[in-house]
Amino acid sequence: MIQDGKIKGVKFKKLTRFSDDRGWFEEVVRDDENLVKKFGQISASKTNPGVIKAFHYHEKQDDLWFFPKGNARVVLHDLREGSATKGTTEQYFMGEDNPSLLLIPKGVAHGYQVLGQEPVIITYLTTEPYDPKNPDEKRLDWNDKTINFNWEIENK
Repeated sequence: MIQDGKIKGVKFKKLTRFSDDRGWFEEVVRDDENLVKKFGQISASKTNPGVIKAFHYHEKQDDLWFFPKGNARVVLHDLREGSATKGTTEQYFMGEDNPSLLLIPKGVAHGYQVLGQEPVIITYLTTEPYDPKNPDEKRLDWNDKTINFNWEIENK
């Protein structure tokens, strides 16, 4: 089931995993879900333990994030002028322990933190292909004062 996030336009989908003695299978995204308006490209990246990759946002493209390996905390912050949720920050825990899919609309800053002692692999679909001559990627510091997110892990 696809759920709306606190930030307008964000969609979160808990994935269903089918397991047996051979391993597991799960559908990640389907065309008939209408999550993205257009296909741009699919990319993948590996990030090592202890790394925070944050923040950036796009002016033209939406992102669809999936972590097939490892676990991550994903943080979003709405930067969009005129958005009903401008200034809202939310987080999602995604990865092997919580297989899920996250739609991040253009104008929403996003980043993630690797959790645990294993690297994460992120696979992401974008609605526009990457243009190295004119990259649609605006950067903010991981500790940006406007977002003011606390990346510390709470021990409970």
